[in-house]
Amino acid sequence: MSTPDVTVTVIVHNDAERLTRAVDSVRRQTHADLEIVISDDHSTDETPFVARRLQARDPRIRYLRLERNSGGCSAPRNRALDIARAPYVMFLDSDDELPPDAVATLLAAHREREIDFAMGAVERIRVDNGRRSTWMPHLVAERRTLDGIESDPRLFFEHLSTSKMYTRSFLDRHGLRFPEGIHYEDQLFSAQAYCLAKSFTVVPEPVYRWYVAPFAASEAASISNQRHKLANVRDRIHVQHLIDAFLAESGHELLREAKDHKFLKHDFRMYAGDLPYRDDAWLASFRDLVTPYLDTLAPGAYARLPRPERVVLQLVRDGRTADARLASRGLGHGVAPRHVTTDAEGRTYWGEEVPATEWARRELDVSDLELETRPFTGAQFRHEITEITRGPGASIDLAIRTYDPVLRLPVGPQRATLLIAPGGRRLSVPFRLSPVRPGVFEGRVHLDLAAASLPLQGFAGVRHPLLRLHHQGLTNTGLLLAPLRFPTLTTRVASHVLTVEPEGHGPGRLQVRWQPTGVTAKLIRPAVRRVARPRVKRAARLIASALK
Repeated sequence: MSTPDVTVTVIVHNDAERLTRAVDSVRRQTHADLEIVISDDHSTDETPFVARRLQARDPRIRYLRLERNSGGCSAPRNRALDIARAPYVMFLDSDDELPPDAVATLLAAHREREIDFAMGAVERIRVDNGRRSTWMPHLVAERRTLDGIESDPRLFFEHLSTSKMYTRSFLDRHGLRFPEGIHYEDQLFSAQAYCLAKSFTVVPEPVYRWYVAPFAASEAASISNQRHKLANVRDRIHVQHLIDAFLAESGHELLREAKDHKFLKHDFRMYAGDLPYRDDAWLASFRDLVTPYLDTLAPGAYARLPRPERVVLQLVRDGRTADARLASRGLGHGVAPRHVTTDAEGRTYWGEEVPATEWARRELDVSDLELETRPFTGAQFRHEITEITRGPGASIDLAIRTYDPVLRLPVGPQRATLLIAPGGRRLSVPFRLSPVRPGVFEGRVHLDLAAASLPLQGFAGVRHPLLRLHHQGLTNTGLLLAPLRFPTLTTRVASHVLTVEPEGHGPGRLQVRWQPTGVTAKLIRPAVRRVARPRVKRAARLIASALK
């Protein structure tokens, strides 16, 4: 039997439904001289039957079944590496896919020059809505070969083992295998690969399709989507300690600040967005778990963060759980705090008191946000729905409170507009915000969603209302936060099922969902898509031709 060019390992556990899709994506590769090792972590569903059926169809497929379940990704990958016959190896999870040219693209990079691994772009696909995006696009935007991770430490952010093709001799030379018995094994494995590699090549072409089911909270959710579990927090911190130890032992201590920044910006940031949905007991335990590790991080890693993220970090470390929830809502969306405090030197701090310690004052100092001096169009306010009442038909009545922490708005009532745009057609509802005390305004607005103008083919999607303020001919449009929990409202309007619900993740906005039904769903929308598709393709070809 001849030696294949590449071994692609497909790991699987109780995923009979999606295994065929993953394996078929490897079988369809434009570079066909490869072997496929299905490594089964002792599945108890129909996975063995599906795997053997696939093996019977294609002589390139080998089936490996672990004697007992390992509970993670490391053991099935390592066992597959033990029997892999090719000089180059790749890893694929059973719920994901390889694009058709993935193997050919990465193998070409290896054949161009001597490198330890090649890596490419990862296409993220949301399983709930089909939306596609590129994972860490700025890191894979251009083709380049790097002589070690020191050339671009930002690559620590791209910690997926599955987006890469490794030289088998490189892995064997360093004894590089996945750590067994822990989660987030990719982060340690990738950090070690980055540091041990003498050179590696980055290509901008997509080489992996990562199907993401966000906001999951079930036992069946992926490890990274089980952030509601404190064990998940422990696992993530444990692997950070292992990476830190490796950096110190391997002489890469100078990379520590870059790696710490990655932890704060990516790992901690994932938990920060969830804080509004956690109770006091969870938050107290979370603080106890993360604070000792946060205390070990390089100060420069904190200084590289945006100020709103530093605020959340410090509020968690100070045990100010209620404030941490408030600060974490709207991260990345320019949402102001409810209140700020100014000290005798004119420094402005998040919250209603001047922080007690020098470090806390430095982290909670929001003077650099320029809340008082930003142009009105970019000023930061905080808009919150305090009450939602169902009205007749498809209408709702909202009580809204706006916080103006640095008193940017003039004294007296303020003109405001509620905006929502299903299908690109805007519904605008003017109302008035009246002052109730300095820096706080309240108003009520009646939103009749039946008045929204929908396209002929209907609209299938989600929209979140925005709030616009008007002042001296200028406008300021901002996020509108909703109660995190309220009864879902469902009704029918214009051949659609209309649902008003909490967003359920992120900042927690008011979420309005339209789903076409009847003739609109079965006949009109498919017909419009069939007609529009050729036009879109022709337009794309014309644009591409004009850009050449």
